[in-house]
Amino acid sequence: MSTSLTLAPGRHPDGTPQLTVSGEIDMSNAGSLAEALRAGSGPLVLDMTAVEYLDSAGLSVLFAHADRLRLVTTPLLEPVLTVSGLADLVTVEYPEPDHASGP
Repeated sequence: MSTSLTLAPGRHPDGTPQLTVSGEIDMSNAGSLAEALRAGSGPLVLDMTAVEYLDSAGLSVLFAHADRLRLVTTPLLEPVLTVSGLADLVTVEYPEPDHASGP
C-alpha cells in the first residue's frame, strides 16, 4: 500500500523551478519523487515544508539529485537531513514561522 504523497510543480518566488512535496516520502512512493526529479534539469527548489516523514528510500532519491537541489523544509526533517549528510551537500532553508495568525 502506498502512502500519501503529492507533487506539485511551480516556480519559486526567485523564478527557479520548484517542486512542492507534501505527505510522506517512503519506499512505497519514492519512485514517484524520483520520476518527477528526473523530468527536469538544472537547479530546482524542493519545497518539503509539508513533508511529515522521510525514510532512507526518499533520502536516496534526494542524494541522487543533490547537485541541483535547494531544499526548503521545516525543523522536523532537520535531524534526518543532518545525520544522513544530505544537509552538507545541498542548501537547506528553514522558513520563518508565520506569526501573522498568532497573538
